Amino acid sequence: MTGNIQATVASLLQPSHELVAAMAALEGDILLLGVGGKIGPSLAKLAKQAVDQSGVSRRVIGVSRLTEPGLKEQLERDGIETIAADLLNEDDLAALPDVKNVLYLAGTKFGTTGKEAFTWAMNAYLPGRVAEKYRNSRIVVYSTGNVYPLTPVFQGGADESMAPAPVGEYGQSCLGRERVFQHFSNQYGTPVLVYRLNYANDLQYGVLLEIAKSVRDGKPIDLRMGHVNVIWQGDANEMALRAFAHCAAPAKLLNITGPETAPVRWIAKEFGLHFGKEPVFVNEEQPTALLSNAAESFRLFGYPKVSLKQMIGLTATWLEQGGRTITKATHFQEREGQF
Repeated sequence: MTGNIQATVASLLQPSHELVAAMAALEGDILLLGVGGKIGPSLAKLAKQAVDQSGVSRRVIGVSRLTEPGLKEQLERDGIETIAADLLNEDDLAALPDVKNVLYLAGTKFGTTGKEAFTWAMNAYLPGRVAEKYRNSRIVVYSTGNVYPLTPVFQGGADESMAPAPVGEYGQSCLGRERVFQHFSNQYGTPVLVYRLNYANDLQYGVLLEIAKSVRDGKPIDLRMGHVNVIWQGDANEMALRAFAHCAAPAKLLNITGPETAPVRWIAKEFGLHFGKEPVFVNEEQPTALLSNAAESFRLFGYPKVSLKQMIGLTATWLEQGGRTITKATHFQEREGQF
């Protein structure tokens, strides 16, 4: 792994002037519930960097079971306070500090099929307990584009005005999470923003990495889910932190993704050019796909700073140089909601 790509990635993960200004204007500390997932550590690090650069003294606290080896040490190395807690344990939840700004990242997706009861407990029961405890806080609630139905590719994706119609129990349970937070926002006047994200891409995981690996290894790429939205994880993290300023009661819904309706076939061919390989495809593109229209987020925050072609180039280089990857598939090709 050369230092060049690491330096490039590090520069792309720095907080923007707008984020630093937002952190300077924010009132209170920041609490990340469920910091141990794929997104949490990088989000916490960005929050801490932006807080430090703002010159305002503010705690950034990450809560997780902290069972992954090295996670606690990594977070604390980045200046984040850690609390080991099982959020489904009532005593653990009650013992958490009262904090003004909450990022709600807790939830489960992978392995949903066969563990439906636990999925509903995590995704729809726990939100009510958290919303009760943090009724006096601002809450940015991580959700997903999976609450939307598949929409015609020519339509440009579902915007926030489209009625949810999730396919499968994962998406249904995520809609449950949203509705519970909406209920308590209505009941208590809690400022909430429901942050519907798909699909965030880091060099270590994501839709682009999965397509890149398939092209490199000569594995067939299923084209039935023929179009996707993607966004650089750093851009998505920045928007999540700036979203505190837009929390509202009743809760505000906000789609977070990139601007393109990107064809999977085209993405694969771009990787093919990088690797000198012809992609292998199976099946044909269907007229519908899981797509979101994020125009409202661009109005609030501007367009993502890392472009699709830049993400493709960085991902290809990362793979070629043997960069570390996380074996958590997105299942972006799933059309029946079975995760």
